[in-house]
Amino acid sequence: MFRLLLLLISCALTTQAFAWGAQGHTVVASLAWQALQPKARQEVSRLLALEPGQTLESVATWADEHRSAATGVWHYLNFPRGTCSYEPLRDCPDGQCVVAAIARQQAVLASHASDGTRLKALKYLVHLVADVHQPLHAGYADDRGGNQFQLRAFMRASNLHALWDSGLLHQMELDNTALVALLQGLAPVADGSDLNVVHMAQESCRVVALADFYPQGGLSDAYVQRFTPVVQQRLALAGARLAAMLNATLAPAE
Repeated sequence: MFRLLLLLISCALTTQAFAWGAQGHTVVASLAWQALQPKARQEVSRLLALEPGQTLESVATWADEHRSAATGVWHYLNFPRGTCSYEPLRDCPDGQCVVAAIARQQAVLASHASDGTRLKALKYLVHLVADVHQPLHAGYADDRGGNQFQLRAFMRASNLHALWDSGLLHQMELDNTALVALLQGLAPVADGSDLNVVHMAQESCRVVALADFYPQGGLSDAYVQRFTPVVQQRLALAGARLAAMLNATLAPAE
């Protein structure tokens, strides 16, 4: 029984993680909720009431929980190594990438579609805006966004994508409330004014393009200290921009 438990734990640690993990997505949604304008918050609450008990935070991982072969490509895009310049035909064929998916879901949320359809769009939007801020969801195609870059992190086998999804976040050892409070303190960094999704993706790619982004010789304390603040900034930006996007969609200026 003990050996079986160890095997299950090992499998859980080496399975490909989803962007940011549950905590990252939850805190992005929490940051956005707190920054919503009253009209936008009222509309979000009205849509969420279609599924009693749901909150913006509780639906933040819905898109991962309902991921399919058709929708999996909506969560990321891959650049050729050596460039972070977005070319739709090359990087998002047939509109199947996170940039186009966000634009589609925002359009549905702003439309006169049924409330059920708009709620589904809201769920996708909350999740995908967080995804595009995870650097390796706009990383390089040749290593599948860091999934094929193996390393040992925090005493276990892992890969670079999983490290950025949750490893760097978990080593901070903060619960959601404490992490949200910390990220709110990064307000000057979290400028929600740039709502161009292409810019968000290119911004993430430029993090991946940093000379020291790929750890050589295993994960070091210096790497953790260097990039934990980057994780914090990306989450804070995601929360601020998600709020600004929802405000612009559901409470447009008259």
